[in-house]
Amino acid sequence: MTRILFVCTGNVHRSVLAERLLAARLPPGAALRPESAGTAAWHRSRMEDTTRAVLEELGGDGVGFASRPLTAQLVVDAALVLGLAREHREAAVRLAPSAMRRCFTLKEFARLADGGGAGGGGEFGAVVAAAATRRGAAAPVPPAEDDIPDPWGRPREELYACALEIDRTVSGLVRLWGMRP
Repeated sequence: MTRILFVCTGNVHRSVLAERLLAARLPPGAALRPESAGTAAWHRSRMEDTTRAVLEELGGDGVGFASRPLTAQLVVDAALVLGLAREHREAAVRLAPSAMRRCFTLKEFARLADGGGAGGGGEFGAVVAAAATRRGAAAPVPPAEDDIPDPWGRPREELYACALEIDRTVSGLVRLWGMRP
């Protein structure tokens, strides 16, 4: 199983949405296993009700979720680490510097993996390696282009907009990797 780790701050909104929406978009039997953690998370027994409702509205499954803190071992064990903001990518790299070529923000990875419109059908490992190579050659973008704003404490509409942005991005990755649900 190839593990993809999504990271946000509390592991109660963005990263769990990314984890569970990617899981919902992958075809049955896919070898990818989405997971999530938070840089300031604590172990919780369940997902927040509003996040779960939005997730389920978009076709994801909230059953069995429990938030967890980000650890060096989680970063080391993941084939790809996707922060929901630059601060999350940086936290993962600080915990496991050897994983730097596998740590991106979600939007940064989508931008670099696509290579400016390269299309789909790429093997997972090759796509990750190509994105890492492009990172040094790509023009820098403003932080807002790589970050997904935190909906914590914001109205439901902002959480829903956040979830839609995450869903569009992870769905694009599924197509990029040549997988069809």
